Amino acid sequence: MKDSRKEIRNVGIIAHVDHGKTTLVDGLMSQTGSFRDRQVVSERAMDSGDLERERGITITAKSTSVVYEGVQIHLVDTPGHADFGAEVERILGMVDGVLLIVDAVEGVMPQTRFVVRKAIAQGLRPILVVNKMDRPEQRGHAIADEVFDLLAELGANDEQLDFSTVYASAKAGFATLDPDVPGQDLRPLLDAILAGVPEPQVDTEGTLQFQAVTFGYDDFLGRLIIGRVERGRMRRGEVVQRIGENGPSETFRVTKLFAPRALDRVEIEDARAGEIVVIAGIDSIEVGDTLCPPSALDALPRIPIDPPTLRVRFSPNNSPFSGKSGRFLTARQIGDRLNREALANVSIKVSTDRADSFEVAGRGELQLSVLIETMRREGYEMGVSRPEIIVREIDGRRCEPVEDVVIEVPDSFAGVVMEKLASRKGQMDAMEHRGERVLLQYTVPSRGLFGYRSEFLTDTRGEGVLYRSVRGYEPHAGDLPGRPVGALIASESGTATPYSLFNIQERATLFVNAGEAIYEGQVVGENRRSGDMVVNLCRAKKLTNVRAAGKDENAILTPPRVITLEGALEWIGDDELVEVTPGAIRLRKRVLGGSERKRTERG
Repeated sequence: MKDSRKEIRNVGIIAHVDHGKTTLVDGLMSQTGSFRDRQVVSERAMDSGDLERERGITITAKSTSVVYEGVQIHLVDTPGHADFGAEVERILGMVDGVLLIVDAVEGVMPQTRFVVRKAIAQGLRPILVVNKMDRPEQRGHAIADEVFDLLAELGANDEQLDFSTVYASAKAGFATLDPDVPGQDLRPLLDAILAGVPEPQVDTEGTLQFQAVTFGYDDFLGRLIIGRVERGRMRRGEVVQRIGENGPSETFRVTKLFAPRALDRVEIEDARAGEIVVIAGIDSIEVGDTLCPPSALDALPRIPIDPPTLRVRFSPNNSPFSGKSGRFLTARQIGDRLNREALANVSIKVSTDRADSFEVAGRGELQLSVLIETMRREGYEMGVSRPEIIVREIDGRRCEPVEDVVIEVPDSFAGVVMEKLASRKGQMDAMEHRGERVLLQYTVPSRGLFGYRSEFLTDTRGEGVLYRSVRGYEPHAGDLPGRPVGALIASESGTATPYSLFNIQERATLFVNAGEAIYEGQVVGENRRSGDMVVNLCRAKKLTNVRAAGKDENAILTPPRVITLEGALEWIGDDELVEVTPGAIRLRKRVLGGSERKRTERG
């Protein structure tokens, strides 16, 4: 028999990236008195990771809870990037409603469509929060119409189409039901949650069922398993059995049981069905596993996850500079770290088909670059190959991943953007003029976007904005043109001299500075023409005993292009690698020796 837990609401928060999810959670915690007196709270407090704070994005889902009118509201902040979509998929399985946050100026964006599609498939009814209403150019009424059209297009039922709308500013801390009437605080939003999110309908007296939904990590407690008690009651000290993908497995005792409260975890003795809890100290549990009493095994359906669309290859760093800044260098250490990542992140797949390298598949370039950057900061050194798409056979046809691309550029740059996307097999879906700017919507093969972001920023003088989200698989679009420029390859090891750099900079864009150590086979710049060029950057000006009549000219050098991890992954070709170390990111040829490269090309 199912009971109604009127004292609980479980709410997921979904949105396109940078539409204000995490800031809104901050405001709700602050206005419900969740913070202690004099507690120091940083901006975007839920984004706890260094990379999350630096990039201003949510990478892993976070759960918390606030108390309002005697009701415990569990809030789960999900990532906005489609690359971390597996987090969104899992979280939606343990909530009863969602807050859909949409920017009052930008409106519906690619990831908005992605997360709404997932919520609709779960049968969840959204509460629309039109955020950033404090901006003078806001268009609140039009945003509500856009969201209605999106829900109808995605096949929402009548109940889901009858959503309530709240107009808010998470930054200013107010919400209102009428966009023409200024709000005072966030109470209208909290009231909408109590009225619009269903109470959990659960069996609190049955035998225990708990499903692991996502993971966390604590320096003292180790691995954290986060999920929802679906049936019965979970007690601290209770013996439970894990039901994995291949059937029942080991039994263990629940020694640590926590409930999320604001920014903390509070240790509890038990939790009833409908509550979101955290278990610590068990490393064998995988996402989707069910915990039950050994005497009453009853597995819940496993959580479906969209397959990866992109893969790269990790290998130990074998350059001459290997081991100068990293601590973990061997294939075994890299493999152990990747396998740990795959345990916590179900959208990452790791396979080994060679003794010294690992194929890592993920949902997009951003997800893979975040993994690489995390490992780099932990002290790993490795070589990373160019990302490549994962081709699938569907109904007897060769298909590839395609992405929804939304671009906003000044009107004067629209032509060059359209020309470049057409050459990359892009199909225009819509074009809208917004004052002096143009909004373009395209469908583009994922491989057609490799290396395009930096080219796009150059073409639009940095004034363009580009969003992308994987839509799915469509028939292969055919061959694409290769990289239009070649690489500048160092012919010998040594130190780059100002004399050599000055003589080459007119014909190339350099990646290294004077006085920087380089090695043979390192990619030290970008040739402005197609085809690679081998250069000697270590040559110094010859000295003679003849003095010039005038003063020698000083070598005036153009600052080199700074190589970022994402930029490096986009730029490299099939015969190149990104050398990733804690101290530097370098580009290199797979085969470093010039004579060996020639033999490889001939053979």
